Amino acid sequence: MDDTLDRRWVEDLVRATIEEDLAGGVDVTTTATVDEAQVSVAELVARADGVVAGLEIAELVIRLVAGTEEVEVEHSVTDGTAVKKGDVLLTVRGKTRKLLTAERTMLNLVCHLSGVASLTRRWVDEVEGTGAVIRDTRKTMPLLRSLEKYAVRCGGGKNHRMGLSDAALIKDNHVIAAGGVAEAFRLVRKAYPEIAVEVEVDSVADALIALESGADLILLDNMEIDQLREAVEKIAGRARLEASGGLTLDVARKVAETGVDFLAVGALTHSAPVLDIALDLQEA
Repeated sequence: MDDTLDRRWVEDLVRATIEEDLAGGVDVTTTATVDEAQVSVAELVARADGVVAGLEIAELVIRLVAGTEEVEVEHSVTDGTAVKKGDVLLTVRGKTRKLLTAERTMLNLVCHLSGVASLTRRWVDEVEGTGAVIRDTRKTMPLLRSLEKYAVRCGGGKNHRMGLSDAALIKDNHVIAAGGVAEAFRLVRKAYPEIAVEVEVDSVADALIALESGADLILLDNMEIDQLREAVEKIAGRARLEASGGLTLDVARKVAETGVDFLAVGALTHSAPVLDIALDLQEA
């Protein structure tokens, strides 16, 4: 698991997801059909091509469900690996009841995170060679932001700010409330002189105002390709530029080729389809 993740927080989250499934006490189907002493081997198998993320989290689910029961886990690949349909991702040996009880919680997490990583890799591949970097946004599922942003990194993307306090992003409503781009920037810089500040603009004119105000990172929101090129030309490397708003894979390369530094893509986390992964119990 990535060292930047708070392991205690991840464990608390996983415990909560397990409790969600076991709120009634036990897995009634598994308890009824599987002998308590039975031991099995199961494989986590990719059902589609993609990029895997969350394997250590999957292992954590199994170990927490198993409790004091012995579990053996062998990883065949690591997070960030491109896998093919049919590839075995990890193999686990333990009490059959525990494996089956852990199955859905484990798959919910690893399939979702692998879906985020897989979609991110598609975007990264699309802009390869342009110099542009694919970044995520704060459009994440509540309480899953750290894991989803980890999955973005597994897919080759980079993270934008994690929350509201580690960087400032002056958006249109802040500009309206403050009375203008320049005033909004001045107020943020005065209150938090050491923090990184990005300014969102929707016109080249406002991008130049943000630059003159001192911004070194400007978000170009919902601009057409020609506007992006104009902004890049006029800013002329004096600030980093990030394209955002309504970006899709079919225009990603054209946007990247305008010369912007970043593409901010909310879809990486809010619209990623799961990567189909299954837990297959092996016959004794």
